[in-house]
Amino acid sequence: MEDLLIRQKIDGMIQYGYVALRQFPKSERHVLSQEIRLTMLELLKLVIICNHRYYKKTTLQDLDAALDLLRSQIRLAKDLEFLPFRRYEIWSRHLDEIGRMIGGWFKSLRTG
Repeated sequence: MEDLLIRQKIDGMIQYGYVALRQFPKSERHVLSQEIRLTMLELLKLVIICNHRYYKKTTLQDLDAALDLLRSQIRLAKDLEFLPFRRYEIWSRHLDEIGRMIGGWFKSLRTG
């Protein structure tokens, strides 16, 4: 089941993200890092909602948009040097894998 696997991947990404966010400067812990946390939890929420809906397309589009927002936030954190490049690289791999899974979910709706 794609939806259960994507939920596990998002859970893993959130766990990694929380560890990475601990290294943010104190001044940013309640600003950008909080926004990133909220976006990660929004992704998880949308996957759970999508799994329960019969018509998934709109929720999947919201999920894809939330993932894009998270990518931008992570990139900003790297550009502002709050996030070391190595952590950015690993986190980006998580996001790419989740993005491919969302794409597969979209495809399965079209063919299903």
